[in-house]
Amino acid sequence: MMIDPPIDKLIKKAPCRYALVCGLAKRAKELNSTKEKELEEAGMKAISYAANEIYNDKIIIKL
Repeated sequence: MMIDPPIDKLIKKAPCRYALVCGLAKRAKELNSTKEKELEEAGMKAISYAANEIYNDKIIIKL
């Protein structure tokens, strides 16, 4: 279960839920292929890392 960032605040960062899910999945795939070692060292999963990036406005989701 994802607790941080809160899902109700994360949904506000995207135009719709579908766009949020697609953006998270796409970014998580990119992270798995490029920053696998960094994720392992941080002890985070790619989807959590991507969610944090979107929540902190490092990644913008557009339609």
